[in-house]
Amino acid sequence: MPATIRKTLLHVENTLIEGGKTAERPLTLIAAVAVVTNPWAGRGFVEDLRPEIHDCAPGLGHMLTEMILEASGGGDRVEAYGKAAVVGVNGEVEHGSALIHTLRFGNAYREAVGAKSYLAFTNTRGPANAAMQIPLMDKNDGGRRSHYLTIHLQVADAPAPDEIMIALGASIGGRPHHRIGDRYQDLKDLGHDVDNPAAV
Repeated sequence: MPATIRKTLLHVENTLIEGGKTAERPLTLIAAVAVVTNPWAGRGFVEDLRPEIHDCAPGLGHMLTEMILEASGGGDRVEAYGKAAVVGVNGEVEHGSALIHTLRFGNAYREAVGAKSYLAFTNTRGPANAAMQIPLMDKNDGGRRSHYLTIHLQVADAPAPDEIMIALGASIGGRPHHRIGDRYQDLKDLGHDVDNPAAV
C-alpha cells in the first residue's frame, strides 16, 4: 500500500537582512514535509523493510519533489538540497532511514533539479513538535560552502508516536554575505589535492 499521509506542510522562509545588513540577493529556503503513518508501526521488529520501502518511498519522493518545484518556480532555480526524517517515539530511526535512504525516494528530486551531488540528510526520532533539521548543500558542488545551510522547523502535532515526518529541502541562493570561502582554498593551503575535497 502507498504511504498513508495525514498532512503535508510547505515551509518557505525568505531572509532579507542578515547581520544587520540587507542581502543583495535574499535567501529563500523551502521545505516540503509529509506526515505519514509509520508502515511498520505495531508490528514488533520487522526484519525485511523492503516491501514497504517499495510501496511508500517512490510516491513520497515524487509528491515532495512536486511541492518543491511548485514553490521554487522550477528545478533549475534550486541551488542546494537535502532531506530528513523524524520518526515518532514508537518507531525506529531505521524506519525513517528506510524511506529516505533509497534511490526510489531521492532520484525523483535529484533528476528534477539536475543534481550531481548526494542529498545531505538527517534521520532522528522524537515526539510531536520535535525539531526537524534539513541540511543542505550545493546540488552539484560539495565544496561550495556558501550553500551549507540548514532548514529548521517544527510541526506542533507531529510526529505522533506511530508516524514519520519525511521532508525534502531546497535553497534559492546561498547564505547572505558568505565570506568564509570554499573548501578548495583550504585544500591548496594545506597542500591537498583540490580534486579530492574530502582531503583523504
